[in-house]
Amino acid sequence: MFTIEHDFDATVITLVDEGSAHLAEDVTVTAFEDCVTVEQVDAHTDRVQKITLSLAQVRDLGAALNLPEGVYRLKRT
Repeated sequence: MFTIEHDFDATVITLVDEGSAHLAEDVTVTAFEDCVTVEQVDAHTDRVQKITLSLAQVRDLGAALNLPEGVYRLKRT
């Protein structure tokens, strides 16, 4: 399950792990004008872990999800 919220300066997507198997903590993806952050609570430390991706990194990640193993460079058009 996931939710999408449009705030003033960002779009926030929350991924909720559902099911009877081991459940991971929710993941929050926040898309700003110039970057995207990914946050998740670390169950061992009870602290939020956060990474920040540039828009180029997000583009590359999206492309990588649909490609076989290898090294790639996206062509800019």
